[in-house]
Amino acid sequence: QVQLVESGGGLVQAGDSLKLSCVASGLRFSSYTMGWFRQVPGKEREFIAEAGRSGTTAYRKSLKDRFAISRDNAKKAVYLQMNNLKSEDTAVYYCAADAGIAILTPDYWGQGTQVTVSS
Repeated sequence: QVQLVESGGGLVQAGDSLKLSCVASGLRFSSYTMGWFRQVPGKEREFIAEAGRSGTTAYRKSLKDRFAISRDNAKKAVYLQMNNLKSEDTAVYYCAADAGIAILTPDYWGQGTQVTVSS
């Protein structure tokens, strides 16, 4: 049974930093492309970043300067460092795993963690 469990969300003030974590179980972690998405109620889930099996990364262009993704295969974990947070970053953040070389249609999703940024 595959599980992706996110943690690290919470309430922060604008300008603060936050680091999200996602720990995977039940899958060969190193064989998956891992990524982060976010969703605001009433809007579509949007891609943030991905970390490929070989360590390559890709970002949503508008977030690249403030967000950084990393992965630790030994810990079966993927992280999202978020800096200089803004009120528009308020959303539920999801971890995802894709067996392909890119996050196109994730095979697995986490349950999400809420990030709220107060201005």
